[in-house]
Amino acid sequence: MLGSMRTYSLDDVHETRKRRDSWWTVYFVDPVACRVALPIANRTRLTPNGLTVLSLVLGAVSAACFATNQLVAGACVFYLSFMIDCVDGKIARLKGTGTPFGLWLDYVGDRVRVVLCAGGLAYGQYALTGEVVYVVLGAAVAVLDLFRYVNAPQMKRVREIIREERQEDEPDPLGPDPLETDHQPVRRSGFSRFFRRLNRFLARHRVRSHLVSGIEFHAAVFVIAPLAGAWALIPLAAASGALLLANEVFLVYRLWIFTCRHGAGSAQESREHVLV
Repeated sequence: MLGSMRTYSLDDVHETRKRRDSWWTVYFVDPVACRVALPIANRTRLTPNGLTVLSLVLGAVSAACFATNQLVAGACVFYLSFMIDCVDGKIARLKGTGTPFGLWLDYVGDRVRVVLCAGGLAYGQYALTGEVVYVVLGAAVAVLDLFRYVNAPQMKRVREIIREERQEDEPDPLGPDPLETDHQPVRRSGFSRFFRRLNRFLARHRVRSHLVSGIEFHAAVFVIAPLAGAWALIPLAAASGALLLANEVFLVYRLWIFTCRHGAGSAQESREHVLV
């Protein structure tokens, strides 16, 4: 019976937000997602997996809108799809109903949505203009997104292997910059002091220090650019893609620095672990 379900408050939902998230999510999605999650948690029996499937269906609808050159409708539905995708995580954390399969479904659903929408956007604009550049654009968006989500777990795996071998608790190469810690006396440049203050400011507002992530990339390509008009698709996709790629290169560079600091004592063993 629904009447026997626990009643949650908006504060309860707010507690399920990530400690730090993308600025797009913090400012443009969470305020809506939290209010949508509240009645879903209190008045329905919708599961996180059910919401993930709904998000994927909406993503397919968005792709169809893009394919028929309904850019504004596609952007609005994509935003709704992403917002529902945020709601499923909040419901899972709120009720403790998350599952490993749900994690997989959410991960794969995100990738499928991006591929469908990139393909729909490319097809719609190519059919309208005959310009091959839109086909290249769709392929580039899909490849860059897939690279970002393949790269992240591999970097995490390398980091974990090194820590297991060294049995040391070292700073996370994907977290705060080593210059931001107080574990060792270092002379900070004006830039590093500025970055440290900026990072603290962002942390107070739950915003990650990596300001251009996959989420901002998706927002630029599938929400902001379509709302602005077809003229904005190529420049915004190119600019946001370049910033995302620069962020990924920066993360790989920090991972390289992290591995160099630990030497090459078990290089062969690490290589075998990573490649298996």
